[in-house]
Amino acid sequence: MIFRNSMIAVTLTTLTGSSFSALAQTSPTRPIRVLVTYAPGASTDINARAMAAKMGENMKQQIIVDNRPGASGMLATALLAKSAPDGHTLMVVDSAHGANPAIYDNMPYDTLKDIDSIGMIARLPMVLLVTPSLPVKSVKDLVAYAKANPGKLNYGSAGTGSAMFLVAELFKSAANIEVMQIAYKGGGPAMVDLAGGQIPMLFISVLAGMPLAQSGRARALGVSSAARVASYPDLPTIAESGVPGVDFYLWQAMLAPAGVSRATLAQLNGELNKALGNAEVKERMMQQGNELMGGTPQQATAFISAEMARWRKIIKPEMRIAR
Repeated sequence: MIFRNSMIAVTLTTLTGSSFSALAQTSPTRPIRVLVTYAPGASTDINARAMAAKMGENMKQQIIVDNRPGASGMLATALLAKSAPDGHTLMVVDSAHGANPAIYDNMPYDTLKDIDSIGMIARLPMVLLVTPSLPVKSVKDLVAYAKANPGKLNYGSAGTGSAMFLVAELFKSAANIEVMQIAYKGGGPAMVDLAGGQIPMLFISVLAGMPLAQSGRARALGVSSAARVASYPDLPTIAESGVPGVDFYLWQAMLAPAGVSRATLAQLNGELNKALGNAEVKERMMQQGNELMGGTPQQATAFISAEMARWRKIIKPEMRIAR
């Protein structure tokens, strides 16, 4: 790996004089930068690196992953919105991108007008974990405990707007319980405190959370997806465990600044889908619990628009944050 100005080069291939692509012809010596809205090691970062590596290999182009966490992804997105629309600055976002307009006032960009979609990458179910000392063995037990002990439960998250926050708020709304958020700087520190008994519960991606449960340092109660996860067939969904209405995935999409040419968007979309279709990439990502998505830029934009509408219905007005 090559470190340069806090950016990590995941693929470095020397370009020759051959014409590899329209993008390469435009600027053959410039690397493509992919902003990521979370720190290295997060699920979004892992999937972004998988895409960057395979796309860079196929395009014979240097692609650099640049982690810019903070403000529920808005720091990176504001940077993307101000970038030149030439296809050399891209971004991978997650579920927070679609929820931020429902949470924050005075955002530094317009989610639809200032950003163009390249395509969807994948979606990943979340798992509800509790600390082993909490006297609950199922989702029903947890809901009953929360109702019998109002104000005594809290959950860990990676901050307001994060996927951990969103699915917890959806769960609270569907179960009609009150559980307070404790915001951490990331999912890792929250899981450490869960394992240590400092917090009673949290939602985390299946990829990150199941190893903790399998080690006995946490108890897995259910998954947030509509159907059971194939790699963990004995783990019930939260909906089938007595809380209908919980259907949530941590999703990722690749984006570009508004104004990128249709030809460049089409090319990048084709490269993204090609990477997702690679047998090695596909097997590795599916083993990690991902459901691959892909599709057209138009489908990605429609998906994000639907997410924005969904969270406007779920996020209560008093939860909005002024910036």
